[in-house]
Amino acid sequence: MIFRNRSQRSMPQLNTSSLPDLIFTVLFFFMVVTHMRKTTIKVEYRVPQGTELTRLVKKSAVSYIYIGKLPHSTHKTKTSQAMTASSDGYSMQLNDKLATPDDIADYIAAERQRMSPEDKQRQTVSLKADVGTHMSLVTDVKQALRKANVRKIIYSAEQRK
Repeated sequence: MIFRNRSQRSMPQLNTSSLPDLIFTVLFFFMVVTHMRKTTIKVEYRVPQGTELTRLVKKSAVSYIYIGKLPHSTHKTKTSQAMTASSDGYSMQLNDKLATPDDIADYIAAERQRMSPEDKQRQTVSLKADVGTHMSLVTDVKQALRKANVRKIIYSAEQRK
């Protein structure tokens, strides 16, 4: 009789009715907080500092060009790095690929195709160059942008402290 009472006892079940609410709340939190990056930056650059800066309002008409040094951990061959790097060791990145100033015209044409008609008129190129980038490379990029009929160029910087 004593053994029968022990075997008839049951464990109370765990109440999981609020578990889906908790999971969806955490999921919603991470969806709001997480920032999705469109391109993977392959060049290292230090942003220059400035005093008279303005913030962009509408970024849908902005295309980005990154200029910086390749990190040492890049697993590319020396010949492909030499093709994309200038004589001073700086490379240019358009979207997710390393490029040269000659590739800018094709990049701008592809960016214009993805834009809406009103964004095409407001097209702006943001140049994110390293502090030590020689002006000869920046001038080559500006000349290629001029040939691609880009009239608005923004130099990215951070506020001087």
